[in-house]
Amino acid sequence: MTEDITTISAGQLDDVERRLSISEEGGRSTVVATMSQVYDTTVEDLWDALTSKERLPRWFAPVSGDLRLGGRYQIEGNAGGTIEECEPPSGFNITWEFGGGISWVGVRVAPEGDGARFTLEHTAKEDMPNEFWDTYGPGATGVGWDLMFLGLALHLTTGASRPAEGSQWEQSDSAREFISDASRRWADASVAAGTPEDKARAAERQTTAFYTGQQPPTE
Repeated sequence: MTEDITTISAGQLDDVERRLSISEEGGRSTVVATMSQVYDTTVEDLWDALTSKERLPRWFAPVSGDLRLGGRYQIEGNAGGTIEECEPPSGFNITWEFGGGISWVGVRVAPEGDGARFTLEHTAKEDMPNEFWDTYGPGATGVGWDLMFLGLALHLTTGASRPAEGSQWEQSDSAREFISDASRRWADASVAAGTPEDKARAAERQTTAFYTGQQPPTE
């Protein structure tokens, strides 16, 4: 399995489209991070992978609760929230409640060519200045989503489950390279959205260090 994920991770980041939008009004910043990828499967299979309690732990995490319109969900060790909209097999919208804060996640599934496109949009509204955003930037959540997209690619391509926490792959050079490259790409997206280059790169270093468990390099 380590060999499978190492092979898939090598090209995975190039398969994902990333966009970042940052707008400010009245001292609040609205940040919209969008990720999209076409998978070699059907719309029905992709929808099932995204919503099945049996399949979610294999590539993402265990999810409990009432997984229907208006129901509450809880991701093990992570966010919970409410399913605000659900239109199988086209998409759903949920609140993302974590650490006392709330943001919103929208998921869309659509046919494309011989496969199916998965699009995720994560919207956060923050008071500014915001110490966490200034320190880590969009990579704080973006790298986590990239790892999720990787787990989904592994599951849909090979049927294998994502590596367990503390697994051999998580400790490998391949994993560190994947995280570092994902962090860099989110910094690139931040610069494209108008963040000053030096600020975006400083956040990139902090995010990479956080995910790899290493100290950020000093300048």
